[in-house]
Amino acid sequence: MYSPADTRYASPDFYRRCGRSGLKLPLLSLGLWHNFGAQDDCVNARAIALRAFDLGITCFDLANNYGPPDGSAEITFGKILRDDLQPWRDELIITTKAGYYMWPGPYGEWGSRKYLLASLDQSLKRMGLEYVDIFYSHRFDPETPLEETLGAVAHAVKSGKALYAGVSNYPAAETARAAKILRELGVPCVIHQARYSMLDRWVEPELLGTLEQEGIGCTAFSPLGKGLLTDRYFKGIPADSRIAKDQRFLRPEHVTDAVLAKTRLLNDLAQARGQTLAQMALAWVLRHKVVTSALIGASKVSQVEDSYGAVKNLKFSADELAQIDKILAG
Repeated sequence: MYSPADTRYASPDFYRRCGRSGLKLPLLSLGLWHNFGAQDDCVNARAIALRAFDLGITCFDLANNYGPPDGSAEITFGKILRDDLQPWRDELIITTKAGYYMWPGPYGEWGSRKYLLASLDQSLKRMGLEYVDIFYSHRFDPETPLEETLGAVAHAVKSGKALYAGVSNYPAAETARAAKILRELGVPCVIHQARYSMLDRWVEPELLGTLEQEGIGCTAFSPLGKGLLTDRYFKGIPADSRIAKDQRFLRPEHVTDAVLAKTRLLNDLAQARGQTLAQMALAWVLRHKVVTSALIGASKVSQVEDSYGAVKNLKFSADELAQIDKILAG
């Protein structure tokens, strides 16, 4: 029978407040986008999730369409929750999202009230939960009024099916509008989940400033650039890598000589800091005070443990930051 490590809360600094809300998230959250589907090893998935909790990683991030197939990651996590983590449910932050394609027909994606609330009901059923801690609108829908989309998210909170409201993948202007709508509905937006890494800095010009102004936290997803900001591909493509197994989001042609030249230089800098490249990449996104949590994925327990090592050195000198910018610009 599983029992979590007594040391999981040994470091209070491992938790950071979401904007101006009362909610704190761990500096690292575990994403179940990959490796928790029906086609994956459920024993390995369980080991990853439980090791994460042992390390104080209390936030488990899901979405309706995580798998494959769609929905199966929530089923896998529901089993882990039921078999192992249920006694500690009140120590967990469990999230889900709706916005991308989930089922056929006009009500199976985007931002309508019908889709969002039906999807949330399905997610709760798959996980065996009465509520999730955060419910996200997974993407901005240009054809549905924001008042309808965010009204559905607010309804989920007011009906007790979610505790907090969030958005994901929203541009800066729409984020500000969403925050205003949710405030007026009495359900403030506490978190924005956005793609952010050394190799993808689209959030920096506008979005991070908007989040700071609105008092909204940020969870950075793909902080390792889908695995490119690791040493995994320095000697070719490993047989057990994401590229080798699932090319939906990362393909061999993405591992270019130009990218590898940059990541090798970044790796040299990371080693000088006493870190792996992955650890430095995580610390780099967390350097920004608006970033509440970096969302990690893992295909094995050792990757969770390596990622956790990032929090041992979160400080960067001005010279180190300048070196990183120079490498990335090269």
